[in-house]
Amino acid sequence: MRVIGLMSGTSYDAIDAAAADLRLDGDQLVLTPLGMLSQPYPDDVLRELAGLLPPASTTVEQVCRLDTGIGQAFARVAQQAVEQLSGGYAELIVSHGQTVFHWVDDGQVRGTLQLGQPAWIAEATGTTVVSDLRSRDVAAGGQGAPLVSIADVLWLRGRPGVPIALNLGGIANITVVDGDPVAFDTGPANALIDAVVTELTVGRLGFDADGVMAGRGQVHSELLERLLAEPYYALPAPKSTGKELFNLAYLARMMEGLPEIPADDVVATVTALTARTVADAVRRHGGTEVIASGGGIRNPALMQLLAAELDGVPVRTTDDLGLPSAAKEALAFAVLGFLTVHGLGGTVPSCTGARHSSVLGSITPGLGGVPQISADVRPPASLLIESAPH
Repeated sequence: MRVIGLMSGTSYDAIDAAAADLRLDGDQLVLTPLGMLSQPYPDDVLRELAGLLPPASTTVEQVCRLDTGIGQAFARVAQQAVEQLSGGYAELIVSHGQTVFHWVDDGQVRGTLQLGQPAWIAEATGTTVVSDLRSRDVAAGGQGAPLVSIADVLWLRGRPGVPIALNLGGIANITVVDGDPVAFDTGPANALIDAVVTELTVGRLGFDADGVMAGRGQVHSELLERLLAEPYYALPAPKSTGKELFNLAYLARMMEGLPEIPADDVVATVTALTARTVADAVRRHGGTEVIASGGGIRNPALMQLLAAELDGVPVRTTDDLGLPSAAKEALAFAVLGFLTVHGLGGTVPSCTGARHSSVLGSITPGLGGVPQISADVRPPASLLIESAPH
């Protein structure tokens, strides 16, 4: 089955599309990447999105407008992906949408909201769309995150030691592949770094390109200690978080009473916070290797700090194992949608904390209706990444 995964993470810097051929071969799921592309949001949608996200307040009108605007933006990227990545056709499109709120109350996720009306994608491409993949896991008592954990577990199971998959997106999350797998958000990654850089450069920069500001700065020890005292880090897994907690207002509260801190030092400190909290989580679970993906791997300062914190635990990227890091999350959501249309569960309960595995998402039929799938399928036990023929 030819599947396109669409993804925009908590950093909301772009919409990623990745195409793949997926097939079940006995109890093995075989994924052949076909390429990826990435497009920024239109400026007007980006402005509205930035103005809506926590801790900002909003209106139902703004939510409706954004649901349409994001859906249309995803539809344009989907059309481009069909044409440029998958030979002009796809049997399924899987859209993560854009997370705008993740409702956590006393450690329990009560709800999660991703905008991006899938009807626009189905109408533009004529292809069936699977969307709203997180809500079913929340309804089953889970965190709704990290949903990529099932792909991590299927892919890394059987490697020696305790491999840990790390995603450095807006929020950092890990999957510990050992015995009953565990997955959770470790804390902020690019969310705080990007927000600080944007604020301190008055919008001139949107992120710390090549880790330049962090590299110039010095870690402010008192601010780092205050940030590390955040109770979230001590909560047991499974757990999840987002910009509802880790935002500029939160950082401002942590800086109250401190003398003025140079901009580079603030960036260096929140970068060190990510490295420390990820490394603490890896150590706590006995990780013997870290396999990283996400935008944060392009930040040399962050990766150097992480390597130093882990002190001898190898840190490599998914590219080293044949899975394109830039496409990893979009490909993982392609896997989730593939499982959905085959009637197969898309979660690992020990990772999300749900009562049971669930078939995820909602289906918006394409022009030919929902793809017809053989009933003779069983859940995959492993994931093989296969190179595309040249």
